[in-house]
This record gives sequence, structure tokens and C-alpha cells, in this order.
Amino acid sequence: EVQLVESGGGLVQAGGSLRLSCATSGFRFDNYGIGWFREAPGKEREAIACISSSSGTTYQLGSVKGRFTISSDNAEKTVYLQMNSLKPEDTAVYYCAADSLGFCSDNRYTFNFWGHGTQVTVSS
Repeated sequence: EVQLVESGGGLVQAGGSLRLSCATSGFRFDNYGIGWFREAPGKEREAIACISSSSGTTYQLGSVKGRFTISSDNAEKTVYLQMNSLKPEDTAVYYCAADSLGFCSDNRYTFNFWGHGTQVTVSS
């Protein structure tokens, strides 16, 4: 059974940092593209960043470039999202997702497995 479990969310002040983790199981980790998405209240779910063996790392959201870093630990089958210099507009539920074809797309519908999400709240 494919599973993705996010953790590391919470409440942080503007300017602070959080590191999100996406622990995976049930599939061959290095064959998949793993992406981070976020969904704020009343907004569409948007792609943030993605990592795969074929594409490397891709940052799809311009507003996080230079502040967020995606990385992976293949031995632990875990993908991380280091978030620095957080802003109130980063407040959202953050999801990780897996693309079984190994691609990194900014189209959420190409990802066929999803975690349940972790809440990130940035106070001003």
C-alpha cells in the first residue's frame, strides 16, 4: 500500500523556519516524482517544488524561490521541504504527492498518490 505521511507543520512567526517531512512507503522511492503542494483557504492547490531522479529538483512557485528548499533522503524514503523566511501568505495546508511515472509536473492531476497534509500557520 502506497503511503505518504507529512509532518513538521505548526505555528511560526513571520521570518521563522519550518522543515516539513514526507515519509513514504509502499513503492520504489527512486522511481517516483515527489512534489510538495499547498492549499490556502479559498485558493487553488498550487505546486511548490518537486524532486525526481529524472528531473532533479524543480521549483514551480516563484514566490518561494530562495526561501524554500526541497531535498530527499533515499535511504529513509523521505522528502523534505525546508522553509525559511516564512511569511503570513505561506499559511496553508501543505501536501506531498507522488507521481508513479517519475515526472515532476506543476499539474496536481498527474500525481496519483497524496498525503493528508500538514497545517502551516505563519503569524505576523
